[in-house]
Amino acid sequence: MGTLELLRAADIGAGDEVIVPAFGNVEATEAVVLAGALPVFADIDPVTYCLDPGSVAAAVNPRTAAMIVVHRFGRPADLGPLHTLGGKHGLLVLEQTELDAVFDGIAQRRAHAALLDARLTGVLTPAGCAGHTYQQYVVRVPGNGRPDRDAFARTLRARGVACRVPVQTPVHRLPRYRRDLPLPETERAADETLAVPVDAGLGPRDMRRVISACNALGGLLQPA
Repeated sequence: MGTLELLRAADIGAGDEVIVPAFGNVEATEAVVLAGALPVFADIDPVTYCLDPGSVAAAVNPRTAAMIVVHRFGRPADLGPLHTLGGKHGLLVLEQTELDAVFDGIAQRRAHAALLDARLTGVLTPAGCAGHTYQQYVVRVPGNGRPDRDAFARTLRARGVACRVPVQTPVHRLPRYRRDLPLPETERAADETLAVPVDAGLGPRDMRRVISACNALGGLLQPA
């Protein structure tokens, strides 16, 4: 059963609010709107990229009926604090995985991720955890925001590395759902994150190309 069907089955609709992450996955927001409820955006944890319990707690009010927890990049959210919060306030806690999740080749992706963890320099590598499938291997290119990350990405692509920006625009900045909210971790992640390839089909030569291309940059690039 999809998120929309679960919301409707729980009789969540007009007059209700549902807390959702603003970092990616517009589908969760769309499901809330289609159910007739109001999406309320919360910030993310900077390590997991999933809903931050503190931000969720700050968003709860008498109209709050549920939260939608999205597991990001193959890393499961830390559900314990969110379920505790949901139990305290009587909220439905729904889970959603990314729609393009790929479940084959997990062992190989984990092996590629371990290699990158050990060899990459000039970027901040993701924190591992039990159950991480590395659907995407997301690094951070910190600095002065988007120009640094985008310049880094352009250079990697020029060197044959098929990297991608995982979240171009947070949901709360999209015209249809725009809200002027202080979501600093969401904004920072949108400016700094970059997914580099760890696909199961990549061979040793491909992984060496990823590593050498990243490390040859020697850290951050200045915008052109």
